[in-house]
Amino acid sequence: MGDASRCAQLVVTELLGAGVQEVVLCPGSRSAPLAYELFEADKIGLLRLHVRLDERTAGFLALGLAKAAESPVAVVTTSGTATANLHPAVLEAFHSHIPLVAMTADRPRAARHAGGNQTTDQAGLFRNHVRAETQIDDTPTTPRSWRFELGRVLTAAVGTRSGTPGPVHVNLSFSEPLVPGVESAPIQPELQVTPRPLGHAPVVLPTGPQTLVVAGALTPSAGAAARAFAEQADLPLLAEPVSNARGGSHALATGRLLLRTGLGEEIERVVMFGHPTLARPVMRLLGREDVELVVVSPYGEWIDPGTNARLVANAVALDRVRDGWRERWTEADEAMSVRLQEVLDGLAYLSGPVVAARLWSALGAADTLVVGSSSPVRDLDLAPVSETPPTVYANRGLAGIDGTVSTAVGVGLVVERPTHALMGDETFLHDTTGLIVGRHEQRPDLRIVVANDNGGAIFATLEHGHPVHSGAYERIFGTPHDVDLERLATATGAGYRRVETGEDLSEVLAEPPLGIEVVEAVIDRRLRRTLDNEIGSLTVAV
Repeated sequence: MGDASRCAQLVVTELLGAGVQEVVLCPGSRSAPLAYELFEADKIGLLRLHVRLDERTAGFLALGLAKAAESPVAVVTTSGTATANLHPAVLEAFHSHIPLVAMTADRPRAARHAGGNQTTDQAGLFRNHVRAETQIDDTPTTPRSWRFELGRVLTAAVGTRSGTPGPVHVNLSFSEPLVPGVESAPIQPELQVTPRPLGHAPVVLPTGPQTLVVAGALTPSAGAAARAFAEQADLPLLAEPVSNARGGSHALATGRLLLRTGLGEEIERVVMFGHPTLARPVMRLLGREDVELVVVSPYGEWIDPGTNARLVANAVALDRVRDGWRERWTEADEAMSVRLQEVLDGLAYLSGPVVAARLWSALGAADTLVVGSSSPVRDLDLAPVSETPPTVYANRGLAGIDGTVSTAVGVGLVVERPTHALMGDETFLHDTTGLIVGRHEQRPDLRIVVANDNGGAIFATLEHGHPVHSGAYERIFGTPHDVDLERLATATGAGYRRVETGEDLSEVLAEPPLGIEVVEAVIDRRLRRTLDNEIGSLTVAV
């Protein structure tokens, strides 16, 4: 059992000891160690577990439970924006003297300011509105300190010593592995970084090292600069779909798959623009000690998910490379794209990658696309590269699913041209109030393509989707909701279309959106893990 699982087990034991009999859980990967322990406790009747999709709803459900039971109730979320959605319930609990225990999962402390995905400073998030708070790190393993901190805040929640009960906050930093029954990952050594002052001339990089350009989330202008750098230096460009750099002859459609081939092993230097968040192979590359990482950032603070940067600069320059390195990547990408298309064409059902590819291929430079987090943005990461891709917007700062519909409405109102959005069903349901626009308010021409697999397909592609966890998976990760999207959309005055094939979707996309439209693309997540494994195992000669 890893440190995260040991810590989670002790946390649940302490909750039970403090009289907690009701716990509300929202699905998430970083909070998985707690989810597994709560699932087991619920199975044997030690507590009652309630699973909800929306953290704001979960917070108020826990508040109601605590009010009626007159005893502490815990609510568990994953990291990032999910934690902030508890704030309204925490405020109400504070002013009502309700013993609400907010338990927020977090990344390890070392990742907090390095730009790790869904990582922000959660410690002290509710500081002025809780009776007590604590930070618990699962490494090094210190059960005595865990018990002390939990006892302190749970005592504060019920007001045993103060006479003033109220909400408390327990922020739990869990390190991988996040599933039971596997060993902990080794600790990585520290590296020295050299930040250059802002405003200085571009740093000229020496030629020689085999270099890959990685572009994460970027503004349109910054994305154009990343693409221009790769093309000027004649380097392969691994650009996420939200980078606004994923176009032209140097961008790779299957870059994350090629990192698993021999080409990936040959990389000696990475020049990173923006905030990459999508692919684990990219994260592993950015953390490799044998790779020189150069971070290009216009901000005083910089992103370094692998905590491996050797140089940070606001701009870089590199003489054109003429050694055939980029051509090898381009040839491998073309071959891998053929293999990928063969897999997708062979599917007897509509899949997330097909929905994403059809949408991406239907849009051009005059179009705008807003992308939701979770599976859809990763599916876009394998879509074909075009010379003139759309302008892309996404909430990738914390990669949460919150407010995506409202974000798309806002973007559409500003660009004042037909806008598309791609998101999963849980992301869509998380912000259905974004569809409500008053009769006197302006409405954008916005088509929302909802890849509806009736639950959380993203978790099937992670370790939680392994068959060994099948007993718990559907309840605490799959979370099927069975919502009728047509009734939901039409109730708000939005248009509605349902598609079940790629051809149907392309037919809808052939016409521009008019007003707010919802297109429900019905996909099947039962084989999502199998498909992901098949795609991940594709190989080509390099």
